[in-house]
Amino acid sequence: MKINHTGEVLTVYLQGEIDHHSARKMREEIDTAIEFNMPSLLILDFAEVTFMDSSGIGLVMGRFKNLQKSGAALNLSNLPANIYKVMKLAGIDRLACLEKGEF
Repeated sequence: MKINHTGEVLTVYLQGEIDHHSARKMREEIDTAIEFNMPSLLILDFAEVTFMDSSGIGLVMGRFKNLQKSGAALNLSNLPANIYKVMKLAGIDRLACLEKGEF
């Protein structure tokens, strides 16, 4: 996972598998970056995510709740088709802007 902060935008480039084991560390690192940088927009980039289970939904929902405290927005970008479908089915599109990737 790589994190980039530019102006008021915090972009997190997620990589590999998002499952029960990896999600905890990701949550901690993202929350620390949010607390330190206080962004107005958090972008979670899924371009290099190879697998995601329900822990990925929890990761997104938890970050959304965290961002609500400051009124910041959440975007999910470069979503692979299968992950895009899961996010839509889970209703994440009501919480965040979803953008399909070019795969």
